[in-house]
Amino acid sequence: MGFDDLRRFNVLQRAAIPCYADATTVGELRRTFAYAFSEGPPEGGGVPRIVLYRIGGEFCLGGCTVVPVPLLHGSRQILGYRFGSFAYLTDCSSIPAASWPLLQGVGTLVIDALRDGPHPTHFTVTQALEVVDRLRPWRTYFTHICHDLRHATACARLPDGVELAYDGLTIEVDAGA
Repeated sequence: MGFDDLRRFNVLQRAAIPCYADATTVGELRRTFAYAFSEGPPEGGGVPRIVLYRIGGEFCLGGCTVVPVPLLHGSRQILGYRFGSFAYLTDCSSIPAASWPLLQGVGTLVIDALRDGPHPTHFTVTQALEVVDRLRPWRTYFTHICHDLRHATACARLPDGVELAYDGLTIEVDAGA
């Protein structure tokens, strides 16, 4: 709930922040942070400046086609994204059957792998590896990981091409391919 922290990015960018979300999330943002979207002047100080864009399917961002990928976070539908041969699937616990075709041919995958033990709203390492086995990307990074996974120990037991992501990691991808 660090929404107010976005104000600093407004200052640095000297602009509002674009926010892309499905209709449900747009509604929840407007309800939860109503003060940031009201028409009147802000009360008691600055508010984050956000421009909401409702996602209703594929869209273009910076010349790149973005494909929303429906996922589940427990029983709640959320979105992952595919840009060319790159897919970003985090904060999720399941991939619905209709979403698998959207992921075929992915070369680089970033996917949730919270820990070894089960969790109701996140993939375990084993479950994430099952996704990797099905999609067969040439490289995979596990993200949204908790402190239970010691980086060196966990990476040592993962198959070739799969590793834990880390703060500051930079991944170069061809988002148009």
